Amino acid sequence: MFYGATVWDPWLIVAQIFCLQCLYYLTLGLLLSILVGSRVSRMSLVYFFDYATVSASTVTGWCVIASFLLSSFAGAGYLLLLIERAKKCLDFAATVYIVHLFMCIVYGGWPSSITWWVVNGTGIAIMALLGEYLCIRRELREIPITRYRSRSMALIHIVVMFDGGETLGEKKLLVGLLFVVSAIARRSTQIKLVDTKFNLQ
Repeated sequence: MFYGATVWDPWLIVAQIFCLQCLYYLTLGLLLSILVGSRVSRMSLVYFFDYATVSASTVTGWCVIASFLLSSFAGAGYLLLLIERAKKCLDFAATVYIVHLFMCIVYGGWPSSITWWVVNGTGIAIMALLGEYLCIRRELREIPITRYRSRSMALIHIVVMFDGGETLGEKKLLVGLLFVVSAIARRSTQIKLVDTKFNLQ
């Protein structure tokens, strides 16, 4: 979504972190309002940032835990949408939870609940690993070559014929050049390969 050429752009990184954090909290708020809001008389930021609410001893606490875990699954989808690079998923997922830890410290002090650490540790693992998996699937997905029959379509006919007179080194060089030219041309116009023959002997 954000990527063109691979360049170092700190403003892009800041924008991605901001968007990812906002989407994470929006999703968490929606899930908390559905799962927890029906059980309590009044929703507040306590359920976002107070570690004491993440408890396995009450039904409401389990609803809070479920909200955090489901938000991490949604976060993996946001990584696919915003980050798009598998190798960067762990960094951005860790950033989301580091920011969340900082917010929790500011709101209610250092989290002393083991349950809080287990839930958030599981959440970061789900978000990072699932996000990497989804990004890798997209990166490895084959890009189909669309064939148009319109008269305005540019057809590039590439015919490679080796009659046996070239040396093996020359043949390899020609094959390499063919793939380079094909890759460059494919980005600028529609390509149709016709009668491509390789007689590598």
